[in-house]
Parts: sequence; C-alpha cells; structure tokens
Amino acid sequence: MIAGNESCTAGPIPMSYLTCLTYILGEWTGVEHIEDYLSYAVYLLWVLLPLAIVFILPGGLIILFYTSILLLHIYKRKNELKEAYSNNFWDGGKQMLATLWDAHGRIWHGYELHGTENIPEGPGLIVFYHGATPADCIYFMARLLIQKKRPCHAVADHFVFRLPGFKILLDAHGVMHGPKEECVSALKKGCLLAIAPGGVREALFSDEMYTIIWGNRKGFAQVAIDAKVPIIPMFTQNVREGVRTLGGIKILRSLYERIRLPIVPLYGGFPVKLRTFIGEPIPYEPNITAEELTAKTKAALQALIEKHQKIPGNIFRALMERFQTQKKDD
Repeated sequence: MIAGNESCTAGPIPMSYLTCLTYILGEWTGVEHIEDYLSYAVYLLWVLLPLAIVFILPGGLIILFYTSILLLHIYKRKNELKEAYSNNFWDGGKQMLATLWDAHGRIWHGYELHGTENIPEGPGLIVFYHGATPADCIYFMARLLIQKKRPCHAVADHFVFRLPGFKILLDAHGVMHGPKEECVSALKKGCLLAIAPGGVREALFSDEMYTIIWGNRKGFAQVAIDAKVPIIPMFTQNVREGVRTLGGIKILRSLYERIRLPIVPLYGGFPVKLRTFIGEPIPYEPNITAEELTAKTKAALQALIEKHQKIPGNIFRALMERFQTQKKDD
C-alpha cells in the first residue's frame, strides 16, 4: 500500500498526490499556474461555506413537510379499508405527525409551550404573530394534541393549497384557506382555530423589531364576533431569530405586491430557543365592532411581544438561550 506522503509518479523528482493531480489538470486544460486558481477556489469555498449553510438550513423544514406527506400516504394506504367505517380516519395519522414535529421542536429548538390554561374548553380563535415560517404554530399544534388531546385547525394562505403534494397534509389537519363562512362554521362546531392576520406579508417583511403587519385586516375579528367565540393571542419568543428573510430589499417587496407569491429568500434555520406563550383570552362581547376587536387583539399581541421578546431580536442571544438550563417564568 502506498502511503499518503509517497510520490504518485516515478522519476527523479517525486511529487505528492495533490501536486501530481494539479500537474495533470494543468496539462489537460492548458492553463498555466493552475495551482493559483485552485488555491483561490479553495479560499472562496471556505469564505462562502457559512453563507451557503444559512440558506440551505431552512430546507430542512421542507424535507420535514414532505416526510410528513409521505408518512400520511403510507398511513392512508395501510388504513384505507377502515376509511368507510370511521369518522375519525386521520386521528392516528395526526398523532403520528404530532410526535414527529414535537420531537423536531424539542431536539432542535428546546421548544416550550406556556399558558395552555388560557385556552378555553370550547371553541376559540387563536391569533398569532407570523414568523418567517409557520413552524412555531405547527409545534404548538403538535404539543397541544399530544398533551391535551386537543386538535387545532389553521387558516393558511391560498398559495399553500397550490404546493405540490400538500393536499393530503392539508386535508388531514383540516387546514382551510379562510372564507369567513367556513371559519365561522368550524368555530360553531366547537373547533379551535388558529390564524395569523398578518399572513405571508408579515412573515416575509416583518423583521427583528417584531413589527405587527396587519394592514386593514379585520376579517378575523368579524369571524370571532359572528361565531361568538373568544380570541386568544399567541406569540413565540425568538421566532424571527430561527429563520429570517431578505424582506428588507425593496425590489422584493414590490415584486411580492405585484404577483403575491412568497419569492423572498429565507436564511437561517438556527437552533434558537423557541417558547410559545398563550395570552389571556379576549371574551366575546355582543356589542363590539370588528374594528374595536381588532384593536384590542393587536394590543394584546403587542403586550405579549413586549413582555417575552427582547427587541431587537438577536440570533446569538437566542442561541445562548437555547442552551440555558434555567426555564423562563411565565
């Protein structure tokens, strides 16, 4: 066996394998002093590697989504004969995915859920601040299902329903695209429903200042009034530090407003500490208007942000909190 420091060619001037490879490459390409170009390429690789990693890491969530879809297809295939005889066909599948996502939240983010006692026994509309991804909401739904055996439906943007392969995932979890009538109907049936009024715009263009971007949206408030249910504010600490966006680039904001597709690049995927806090419910009032209820909800959500989030958000601080053993008080 030839050792790593032995020559790769026989002759009066022995060469190492790397030198030999460089020589052969130079002869083949006809480029003089190719070793200088290779050294520069290696330098660029080391410089750009961290940048590449922070843009690649968010892809892990995409892999997790499609793993969930694959598991649901397997679950459906194995249980298709029971479908005609069961009103709760997807219960087992939802428990399976809840275990998967909860494990991911625990391992990667040390995920914690606080304030579940504020969730009413009956129906309610959970209103949350939208991070760059909805991962924190999924962790919340998974933990709630595991701990309280309480399913929570969600309202998603229209583009989610056009993502390839997502139909089975959305159907299994009862995700809806948000017509008021459908939301009111679900709440009147006793469901718990989660919605982020800021939607994709807040996800892409809010920042480490945790600015609530709702615009003039008040449809969620009218849904709560029509269904006669309380609104429960929810916020996840450090959600902006886990994954961030390049939403500060003006041309990307203009492009989104024109085509309404989430084409803003994401970066991060850092294992920061995530803690979800459930605020006190805002009870139903028969004489309140949608505008007034929207203002009250926004104020309650802003209060949660101010209480539990250090502004501006800091990735390094959030990473350090991930490895602290002392739990934060509610």
